[in-house]
Amino acid sequence: MTFSSIYPHYVDKAEKKGRTKAELHQVLEWLTGYDEAKLQEMINNNVTIETFFANAKLNPNAHLIRGVICGYRIEEIETPLTRQARYMDKLVDELAGGKKMEKILRQD
Repeated sequence: MTFSSIYPHYVDKAEKKGRTKAELHQVLEWLTGYDEAKLQEMINNNVTIETFFANAKLNPNAHLIRGVICGYRIEEIETPLTRQARYMDKLVDELAGGKKMEKILRQD
């Protein structure tokens, strides 16, 4: 699976719920360290999710992302790549769900 294949779904999900692409990028940058130019590069290069996360600088507070996504409790997922992908899914769900940005970015 490639990042470019799921990215448009993230944008649609956020925008349908009244959030912006800029907010989505802020969330993705918090998680991965990728700025907008780097995200676009990842999309243009059609990188796999594995490569996407292998090159990311995962936020040191990512472990604070907890809860259930796709029927799995994030903190119990043992495979690092799967857990990282679910972190991203959870953050996008929180954004689309209307959660305040400070809470999404684990700032308190």
